[in-house]
Amino acid sequence: VQLQASGGGLVQLGGSLRLSCAASGSGFSADVMGWYRQAPGKQRELVASILRGGLTDYADSVKGRFTISRDNAKNTVSLQMNSLKPEDTAVYYCNAKVLIGTAVNNYWGQGTQVTVSS
Repeated sequence: VQLQASGGGLVQLGGSLRLSCAASGSGFSADVMGWYRQAPGKQRELVASILRGGLTDYADSVKGRFTISRDNAKNTVSLQMNSLKPEDTAVYYCNAKVLIGTAVNNYWGQGTQVTVSS
């Protein structure tokens, strides 16, 4: 299974970016897909996640500004980021989880840099 993320870049304060991630692998289907981010000197944190059925969850810091969506047929997940702030600057990682009983298999993309300038 491979996750390929794209869409990062440099944007000014208040701007928008859209991240996309495609999961490939024969028969792969994720129960949960999401985005994490890691800023320099900080721990990786959950930004947003979405279940197969569409239920979403967001970090408090991005609620109202970011929107996560997924296409189950295409095995893709996207993150629309609006009203970006300098504190959103980080490497963003696509994540997919497959739940097997009580076990969780995590798959990660390669990370894409998002830089917000003030």
